[in-house]
Amino acid sequence: MDLPLDKKLSIGFSAVVTSSKSAREISSLADRLAYDSLWTGDHIAFAVPMLDPLLQLAQVAAINPRILLGTGVYLMPLRHATTVAKLVATFDHLCEGRFIFGVGVGGEFPNEYAACGVPVKERGARLTDGIHTIRKLWTGQTVSNEESKFYPFKDVQMLPRPVTPGGPPIWTGGRNKASLKRCGELADGWMSYVVTPEMYRDGLQQIAAAAKAAKREIKNFASSHLVFMRIDDTYERALDVAAEALTKRYVMDFRAATQKYAVIGSPADCAQRIADFHAAGVRHFVVDATGPMEDRDAQLERFAKEVRPLLSQLQAA
Repeated sequence: MDLPLDKKLSIGFSAVVTSSKSAREISSLADRLAYDSLWTGDHIAFAVPMLDPLLQLAQVAAINPRILLGTGVYLMPLRHATTVAKLVATFDHLCEGRFIFGVGVGGEFPNEYAACGVPVKERGARLTDGIHTIRKLWTGQTVSNEESKFYPFKDVQMLPRPVTPGGPPIWTGGRNKASLKRCGELADGWMSYVVTPEMYRDGLQQIAAAAKAAKREIKNFASSHLVFMRIDDTYERALDVAAEALTKRYVMDFRAATQKYAVIGSPADCAQRIADFHAAGVRHFVVDATGPMEDRDAQLERFAKEVRPLLSQLQAA
């Protein structure tokens, strides 16, 4: 089974919305540079400060009627699925259906699971159960979920249902076998990070196999990838800055991982790496401009003006 991937290339970026002023600035930048989507990450407790993703996106949704919004990714097992269903349905109304619900399990910071009273070893099972649960509630019908291990209930009707029929598309993260199997069985798309093009291609094959085994009929499958990106005049300078920033973010030596997974170097270097991922099946790129926060806008501008023109053949494909 071959997954029916999008034909069009789409490029968005990851950002942090810290105020109404920054929401206006980010919205203006996205429109001026013609980015397709805006994404926010999620953690309850992290090595660096992190705000709630849906509240950040709500600031942008209120002022920008164009841009597609997404979570990349929302750690759904940290919350009760019924509450998540209500939050996301509400946000789908507020942004008028311009939302992609990217979800994942995290787990690299077990203390945040402990703080939420959720066993970290249950995170995968809770995500699978949670996806089934929210989709039931999004029908707007009176439903029961008594077979659920984590979120059982009987005869509940959640209204209003989302603006998007069936609810916003759900893209799942992860790159291990269990995550890819879940994606193939349940998701509308895959949102990866810290993979190589070769790993991405293999991941899509595993997802396709899982979808076939589940006897799913998929009309369209979204293939996305969050890329750590740093543009500079030399590869080494880009590597130094990106590795330093990622090492601080993840509280571990990230230099080797930056070399292996990131999109770094000159505009031509970055364009080639993007092309490699596109050849592996990626159609939706989320650019994480890695480095000092004050460099973010300049990096996104360089990508739009110096890298994207080199991708014209991919955009026309």
